[in-house]
Amino acid sequence: MRLADLRGRSVAVWGTGREGRAAVTAIARHQPSRLIAVDDSANYLSVEWTGELAGLAPLAGGEHAFAALASADVVVRSPGVPSTHPFMVELRERGITVTGGSALWMAEHAAKTVGVTGSKGKSTTSSLISHLLAAVGRPNAYGGNIGVPLLDMPEAELYVLELSSYQCADLTHSPRVAVVTSLFPEHLDAHGGEREYYRDKLNILRHGPELIVVNGTDRRLRDEIRGVTDAGRFPPVPAAAADSRFRVEDGQVWCSDEPLFPRDALRLKGRHNEGNLCVALAVLDGMGVDVEAERAVVEAAVRSFPGLPHRLAEIEDPSGLTFVDDTLSTSPYAAMHAIEAYENRPLTVLVGGNDRGLDYSPLRDFLADRELTVIGLPDSGPRILEALARLPRVRTEPAEDLADAVRLARKITPAGGVVLLSPAAPSYGRFRNFEHRSEVFAQAVRDTAEAEA
Repeated sequence: MRLADLRGRSVAVWGTGREGRAAVTAIARHQPSRLIAVDDSANYLSVEWTGELAGLAPLAGGEHAFAALASADVVVRSPGVPSTHPFMVELRERGITVTGGSALWMAEHAAKTVGVTGSKGKSTTSSLISHLLAAVGRPNAYGGNIGVPLLDMPEAELYVLELSSYQCADLTHSPRVAVVTSLFPEHLDAHGGEREYYRDKLNILRHGPELIVVNGTDRRLRDEIRGVTDAGRFPPVPAAAADSRFRVEDGQVWCSDEPLFPRDALRLKGRHNEGNLCVALAVLDGMGVDVEAERAVVEAAVRSFPGLPHRLAEIEDPSGLTFVDDTLSTSPYAAMHAIEAYENRPLTVLVGGNDRGLDYSPLRDFLADRELTVIGLPDSGPRILEALARLPRVRTEPAEDLADAVRLARKITPAGGVVLLSPAAPSYGRFRNFEHRSEVFAQAVRDTAEAEA
């Protein structure tokens, strides 16, 4: 379904955040017979819905929310509306078309889009692809799950997008280049289970991409896409694996049998970021960039890539300790990648946040032979510490809050060590958002440093 297909039809836009507002504005240009916005949250009366938006689409909420959705020919849901929402089941049983703003946009722009998804690494990889393409003379517009709704994207010759599982779920057109960086259980409550999450995430591959690039070191991902092919019936291009065209070995980034540049050209720590780089290089290669001939330009671009905030971002401290903000680590698998990046230094890890009932046994198994300290934060921290309690070389300590955890970590982390905030849980509940959690962490680092001075 395209935006033009909404002409003369009754449309309900479900959600009043950035995505919903972008959808209302875009859909109104195509003259639907009726356009209404729907907010089913408990505080819908506090939603500011005035001026042009109210003129384009009146707002329905509360007891009128479902009736407004059910009376539409097409429902355009925002990414924040989970697949498990009770209304979703009823709408589909009634035969009402449910789509999303990302799917409407992709139907018109897929042929000039690189779409990147993954349980971990999609932000870094998509931004790196965009950065490298621009460096080799392929200007592009970058957006998606980074906070720019697709329906607000400017017109461009080439797009590079970060796509969440929620955005991928509704796609009926795959981007020309479809990229998957990793796959592990995430957002299960919103998708209905592990199988459903994989189905929705990998929907990006199911509608004829011209090229598929994946991280070849991810065994679960390889298993889940077995038999998947692109529009030319070629299998996905694997990157980063030992037999991949692009890989990191012996401190070098390789293209087949040719060393391209030193691994330390990439400022980002961790083997997972080596994989992200290899995926990005494989995308350029698949898009016709002669990476070997352009190696000097590519290396310079890699060296200038600063990484993204809140992802293994180091905070200077006069004590000699290294404090690391990895607040976007919201799963045990993400925390495992972060821990691995600092495995050769004394390490204290701060874990815990909103408790979604995740299984922390993979983290326990990963830490079985490692020596480190783990400090547990509310709300899921105590449950994580309980899972790790019997590991012989893991010291566990509870903390009342993030500030208390930083104070404790500063006391018990050996000189030259690392204090890593990699919560393996979301921020919401005790923080406004992940940025707020980062702010509280950084302030606690400053406050405890001043107290020691």
